[in-house]
Amino acid sequence: MPASQPRSRARDRNNVLNRAEFLSLNQPLKGNQESRSSGRKQSGQAGAAGAQSTNPKERRQSQQLPEEDCMQLNPSFKGIAFNSLLAIDICMSKRLGVCANRASSWGGARSMINLLGITGHGIPWIAGTLICLVKSSTLAGQEVLMNLLLALLLDIMIVAGLQKLAKRKGPYDINPGLLDYLTMDTYAFPAGHASRVAMLSKFFLNHLVLAIPLRILLVLWALCVGFSRVMIGRHHITDVLSGFVFGYLQFRLVELIWMSSNTCQMLISIW
Repeated sequence: MPASQPRSRARDRNNVLNRAEFLSLNQPLKGNQESRSSGRKQSGQAGAAGAQSTNPKERRQSQQLPEEDCMQLNPSFKGIAFNSLLAIDICMSKRLGVCANRASSWGGARSMINLLGITGHGIPWIAGTLICLVKSSTLAGQEVLMNLLLALLLDIMIVAGLQKLAKRKGPYDINPGLLDYLTMDTYAFPAGHASRVAMLSKFFLNHLVLAIPLRILLVLWALCVGFSRVMIGRHHITDVLSGFVFGYLQFRLVELIWMSSNTCQMLISIW
């Protein structure tokens, strides 16, 4: 035993890690340990206090955010069908916009198509109705013209209100013309020209005595004016179709509120 003790002491002296400059590596100071442990305790207490101080509503919102932001991987059948029809409508409208600009396939016919569209503008129809009303001398003619003027004004207001609500742009970036701004026909849905010509054609078919060829030409005129707006790139196909539907509904509305001859004469005398 006495011999083994000097050997162990000599081994400890020869060990490099037992030197004074390396003692801090083997045996950390107690002060550092205490400061580190106290710092950890303080940070843990602060985190617990912050977690307790958070509002339960905020914690609920933070738990719900990942669910709200996640992608909907199973959309409904109605959503898929609507998006598919919308994509088909945009694609077909762009293909039928053969007169959208001068570089289009039918760019040379753009002026003629625009001229056809002018026949469906509201301003020429309102001006022509007023001129005919001034020159009319029969009570029946004045009654029809006054109700036609009412129908044209209602068409402008209804279409302008619907377009302001929908705010749908056309398939091509084409600025509206001066007459479009006057009739507030600045958006695509519904097509103002289509609703107007549908209402006018139905109005004339019901209140004017026309031969069969003229009745056929009137319907063809309404269809050509409506789809000419697709050809120049101002409206989609669904805009024109919905315009035809709204035009028919406007005609039915005018029939419901039809002004009698006495009412028309009273309004003309005031005017």
